[in-house]
Amino acid sequence: MKGGVFMNPEEIIRKMWSSNAFMNVLKIEIKEVHCGGATLVMPIDFDIHTNHWLGVHGGAMAALADCVTGITCASVGKICTTLNMNIDYISNVRGLGALSVTSRIVHKGQSTINIVSEIKDDAGNLICNVTYIMFVMDKLQEVPEKW
Repeated sequence: MKGGVFMNPEEIIRKMWSSNAFMNVLKIEIKEVHCGGATLVMPIDFDIHTNHWLGVHGGAMAALADCVTGITCASVGKICTTLNMNIDYISNVRGLGALSVTSRIVHKGQSTINIVSEIKDDAGNLICNVTYIMFVMDKLQEVPEKW
């Protein structure tokens, strides 16, 4: 309850990340958050996300992948930082449409959280597989571990 208004965990996380400058510059949007996972969408902006070959830059895909991890950890009430991220680039897309990343926690320990995610294009084609090891720095007081 904040100022007499109840906010569910997804609303709390959306509000917290609404001022994330990095995500805002890259135009990354939160599509859905649930306990233990999230989906983000990045509408492809030709002037921001593409490389000189007219495909989406690998760094833009890595940034999209990395952004989902903080939200995924927050969804279980944890503040984390990335220890390791491994990305397998399977395909690429031209500078059109959008990419989405969907994550889920595969292990939640006391000091680390392991996450997997997939990046897909608008047609549902798999673009990247990503695995992460996150270091748990603190508890996120506003979000319960289970909801």
